Amino acid sequence: MAAHTLPDLLGGDAVLGRSILPSGALAELVREGLPAEALFLLAKRLDLRQAEISAKIGIPPRTLTRRMQRHAKLTAAESDRTVRMAQVYANAVDTLGSEDKATQWLKTPNRALRGTRPLDQLDTDPGVREVEDILGRIAYGVYS
Repeated sequence: MAAHTLPDLLGGDAVLGRSILPSGALAELVREGLPAEALFLLAKRLDLRQAEISAKIGIPPRTLTRRMQRHAKLTAAESDRTVRMAQVYANAVDTLGSEDKATQWLKTPNRALRGTRPLDQLDTDPGVREVEDILGRIAYGVYS
């Protein structure tokens, strides 16, 4: 990720509460739970409303609002889905060249995904792999 590191996309040291330099530190942070604010920052980058991001991560909107007000953490599973979405976004930014292009691509129906939006595939591991495969094909100039 040339433009942004994964910790930067999630709010950096200020939001995450520590530096994420060693390779295992992010996995440890996911197990402990990311701050809810990290999800809001990712939603802002993806230009998603709170209801949309909460549906993508699988958190009821009111629960997410409460966690944000209390500065609470996401569960390990919610944190994992958040990091997975941030990783795909970072990959899209690197592949497509800008945040705007990446956001637009993730929100646009794609024939390679049977007419669904790449963003809608990010709720499962197989969907993430499919989107990453398409980004890889784009990076290598293979028709997608």
